[in-house]
Order: sequence, then structure tokens, then C-alpha cells
Amino acid sequence: MNFKKIAYWLSTALLTAIMFFSVYNYFFNNEMIRGFFENMGYPTYIIYPLAVAKILGLIAIWGNFSKWLKEWAYAGFFFNSILAFFAHYMVSDGQHTGAVIAFVVVLISYFTGKQVRP
Repeated sequence: MNFKKIAYWLSTALLTAIMFFSVYNYFFNNEMIRGFFENMGYPTYIIYPLAVAKILGLIAIWGNFSKWLKEWAYAGFFFNSILAFFAHYMVSDGQHTGAVIAFVVVLISYFTGKQVRP
């Protein structure tokens, strides 16, 4: 197995873990997440739809059903991680490091995936 395949599968697995951790918190620690969203100025009604979108995005990436669908899933994770970074950074809660890690993992998974899984 070459370096690109290892980088792809490792980054995609890490992306999945990060997103599942997020989804878990959205569903099972909703009051805590609701407080974070309110503190950052985001509406709380997007918590559940965002959780569902993350699950669907992971299905699109792992399922490899459609190039178009996979591109949109990566775009969603890209924008989600950028918005999460700036939201955490602007309220100075010190939680922006996780968003940076997610951003880097999304980029690695996306660009290596284009070479490994056409």
C-alpha cells in the first residue's frame, strides 16, 4: 500500500471520527451544544439538520456512489470546518483547534481521495 492510500484512508477515518463525535454531541449532549450555538450567535434550530447532513456526507464519501455527491459532501465539511474555526475564534473559547484539525483532515482526505478513489 503506498503513501497516498494510507494518507487517504487514515484521514478519511479521522474525518469520520471527528464528524461522528460531533453528531453524537448534537444528539446526546444537546443542551451543551445548544449553549455553544447560542454563545456563538448561531440559531439552535440548525443543530439536528446539521447532524443529519454530517451523517449523509459521510455516507456519500464512504459509499462512493457519485462523484458529484462526494464533491458536495467534501464542500459541506470544508465550509463547516471553516465556519467552526471562525466561530470559536471570534468568541475566544479556545476550541478552535479541533476545527483546524478537521479542516486539515478534510483537505488531505479530499485531495488524496481524488488520486486513490476515482
